[in-house]
Amino acid sequence: MNDIRRSILWVIFGFSLILLWDRWQVHHGQPATFFPSGTPRPAATAPTEPSKDVPQPSVATSAAPPAGGAAPAPSVPRQRHTVRTDVLELTLDSVGGTVVEAKLLKHATETGKALRQGFTPLTLLVDDGQRTYVAQSGLVAEGRAAPTHKTPMRLVEPAAAVGAPLALADGQDALTLVFESEPVDGVVLRKRYTFKRGSYAIAVQHEVVNQGDAPVQVRPYQQLLRDGLKAGSETPFYSTFTGPAVYSSAAKYQKVEFAHIDKGNIDIQRQADDGYVAMVQHYFFSAWLLPQGTPRENFVRKVDNLYAVGQIGPALAVAPGATSSTAAATLYVGPQEEKVLREVAPGLELVKDYGWLTIIAKPLYWLLEKIHTLVGNWGWAIVLLVVLIKAAFYWLNASAYRSMAKMKAINPRIMEMRERLKDKPQLMQQEMMRLYREEKVNPLGGCLPILIQIPVFIALYWVLLASVEMRNAPWVGWIEDLSSPDPYYVLPLIMALTTVVQTALNPLPPDPLQAKMMWLMPIIFSVMFFFFPAGLVLYWIVNNVLTIAQQAYINHTMGVPLKFNLPSFK
Repeated sequence: MNDIRRSILWVIFGFSLILLWDRWQVHHGQPATFFPSGTPRPAATAPTEPSKDVPQPSVATSAAPPAGGAAPAPSVPRQRHTVRTDVLELTLDSVGGTVVEAKLLKHATETGKALRQGFTPLTLLVDDGQRTYVAQSGLVAEGRAAPTHKTPMRLVEPAAAVGAPLALADGQDALTLVFESEPVDGVVLRKRYTFKRGSYAIAVQHEVVNQGDAPVQVRPYQQLLRDGLKAGSETPFYSTFTGPAVYSSAAKYQKVEFAHIDKGNIDIQRQADDGYVAMVQHYFFSAWLLPQGTPRENFVRKVDNLYAVGQIGPALAVAPGATSSTAAATLYVGPQEEKVLREVAPGLELVKDYGWLTIIAKPLYWLLEKIHTLVGNWGWAIVLLVVLIKAAFYWLNASAYRSMAKMKAINPRIMEMRERLKDKPQLMQQEMMRLYREEKVNPLGGCLPILIQIPVFIALYWVLLASVEMRNAPWVGWIEDLSSPDPYYVLPLIMALTTVVQTALNPLPPDPLQAKMMWLMPIIFSVMFFFFPAGLVLYWIVNNVLTIAQQAYINHTMGVPLKFNLPSFK
């Protein structure tokens, strides 16, 4: 009767966990996992008028980038210009000279089998009426108007027909576009974009022309504006960060959740003289960077349904009739390729977020990358990396498996003792401790060595989950994309089988309820892996197989027969 009650309680407990998981997903902005409501999440729309409650950056000059609102009526026709390099195709709007679309020509929208049907470049920046994610810049000034990202501009260099694509010619390493604004209170802004072959980093320089009779003082700003929709590569079973991030050497890498911005809970390093601001999502990101040593003020704020992260540079004084240039900023729009980001700016590789295990994850990625250069396949690189990790922990694992083998050898005596002394729990505990001392068995000896290794394998999990190199990376046969789930569920089934075998080789806990839980948890864990990327499942399979092999070998050397230990579920 007690066993039946316990079983019912465990069923209720498990169902409660499912409900809690489902509500947790909804709370964090994800669709419901098990009980979808059917109500679509509203798409972010472009703001019309700035909200009076929009938080403003506390700039020393009391100036701030325009929060929103419609652009002033242009005196020149509004145009969009497309520029193409070997890795990027960008569309720039003549209103503000804003980058309103960015396609990554080396990365496809499709993944896995769908990629064989055709290649569509992945669109990162977009402004199509349904999605908004753009890169803006302009000038702010105290007590006067200045050209902003809403000021009409015209393309003055190179001269091109309206709508004609601009592209790097064969043998050309760089291409420059110059936008010039209409005069605003006597100030003209020339925005110079320089695109380089093979680079996702774009140089952006502001030239300020003072056509008035009095000196002016302006401050350049750069910002990234986007809606709050998550990246499409996320699933209900694992969630990666999407949102603004600010880096400085003083405060290091600071992420800001969209939910925190909604609540006005924004804690970032406001004043800095290095670092960058970024909009981060799974695998890809955009960022504005000023030269090292340039003072700037960072800000994060919300404009109606849109979120902005940006920086305001130092003041620039321009005499009447003179032209002055600001320090050239860098706009990065591309993938989170760690070796590339390290060369662009210090700390930029931190947008590839490994969480609190970064200190372990970064060396693991370095080793994985080195193995890949040797084998040329990310799947086999994962296999070899897990083999190396298991080899490094061989003696630690051997200690754990010896302890498990000893426990397995005395397990029949423990079960007999539990049955004989089931009405005398205190005496039973004393007899069990005496048996452990006589046989020199530590009940926790099999757990502690494994616990020590858990941070390493969690770090490797995040390395594989965060690495854009896994996206559309094939392994063998049907595995065409290590970042997507196995389309035929072969790897998850093998994962589940190896998990069951590994669990069966371990000695059962004396308590029947604990024995049942020891079996139920790995099975539940295996089911989740049906929705995980193939690369993650592959690494766990290799780990399981090596664990089973080592455990079987240790048992053989100690003369303990290899036996499957199955609990009673009656």
